[in-house]
Amino acid sequence: MKTVFMVSLGCPKNLVDSEVMLAGLEQVGFTAVDQPEAASLILVNTCGFIRPAVEEAIDEILDLAAYKEEDPGKLLVVAGCMVQRYGADLLAELPEVDLFIGLDDFPRIAQLISELSPARRLITNPGPASYVMEHTVARRVSTPFFRSYLKITEGCDNRCTYCMIPSIRGRLRSRGVDDLVAEAARLERSGVKELSLIAQDLTAYGNDLGGIDLVVLLEALLARTTIPWLRLLYLYPASVSDALLRLLAREPRLLPYLDIPFQHVSDPVLQAMHRHYDRARLDDLVRRIRHHIPECAIRTTMLIGFPGESDDDIAQLISALTTWELDHVGVFQYQDEEGSQAATLPHKVSEQDKEDRYQRVMATQAEISARRQQRFVGRLEPVLVEGVSGESDLLLEGRSRFQAPEIDGCVYITSGQVSPGDIVEVRITEAHTYDLIGEVVNGQGNR
Repeated sequence: MKTVFMVSLGCPKNLVDSEVMLAGLEQVGFTAVDQPEAASLILVNTCGFIRPAVEEAIDEILDLAAYKEEDPGKLLVVAGCMVQRYGADLLAELPEVDLFIGLDDFPRIAQLISELSPARRLITNPGPASYVMEHTVARRVSTPFFRSYLKITEGCDNRCTYCMIPSIRGRLRSRGVDDLVAEAARLERSGVKELSLIAQDLTAYGNDLGGIDLVVLLEALLARTTIPWLRLLYLYPASVSDALLRLLAREPRLLPYLDIPFQHVSDPVLQAMHRHYDRARLDDLVRRIRHHIPECAIRTTMLIGFPGESDDDIAQLISALTTWELDHVGVFQYQDEEGSQAATLPHKVSEQDKEDRYQRVMATQAEISARRQQRFVGRLEPVLVEGVSGESDLLLEGRSRFQAPEIDGCVYITSGQVSPGDIVEVRITEAHTYDLIGEVVNGQGNR
């Protein structure tokens, strides 16, 4: 039997690529299995943007290679960003792998496997990728049937000094509006209730097309689909327009949730990162969001320990978080990336200082999050039901409009007869630092 076990590492954008590969394999007779020992093909789709992601990918590959020792007939295939970044260097480093596939060729995975030979273990184009997906390419959606992702662009033109994305994924390439609407409509027909738009920078959508932008795309999705929840992930701070905020304010299907990576607040650090804004513009952005959409949940990320960062810079960051009171903040410790501009910068921050600063920022935000969560107690909130909770089979679990899948907290549902994919009214009875607890009001789901 032709069976495939797949591991998809990294971000949701990578997950969409994984779904394309799974669909291509299914078209030639492969069946997905849940255990690697049951697979004739083991497939790993890698992330390669940061060193910890590369280390995770290599560990995963070596763990799965052990199954080849027990059954030499198994194929081990590695695809994705790590292959695009390191190319031929992987051939000697990972002799256990039968085939490496880069970012321009992964949709042809079934064909490449059929043509596999020991002399041709690497299929990739040197340099940045150029592939752009179209709606005619099949996807085997791997998320629960009621939610999915829509990748609207490839690549990025922002050129942050710490980031390897442009050198791996290439320059910005936007998909057409009609193409994206066609894919969204197909996902809607399959039962999707929540569609999360993803890109390296949603606000850059259409910059390479002329006369088209994110607002145009959202208006088309609203007009030509009836998906009840549309969520925006990954917007660039300098490019969030009032036109976009006004559209979110008047369209309830556009969720009041914005994921906007700030990365820092100190002007010298932002300049060294080559971020195209300063603290004053961040203050103005938070003000504008709260003006147009008072209930909007703002999620951001902060990068701690960038070269040259001082204790005063961290004090500014903590002060900003205290002032803004954002809903969700992810904090990461900077690491040099080989080939990045930031890796060549002087005045490195010690690992101990990074850890100390990380803990200070996390503690500050935990207090803010716990305080912000209390505003929901006693309120009725629409919740998308995910299913039985991983914490206890006595609880159901879902997410409110203010919680994105996989990255934020959840709503634990203590009572009510509902099914996965239902959007139900839940009365919030308790609030914790990241999660909420509530009960279904009428016990009826929206199917």
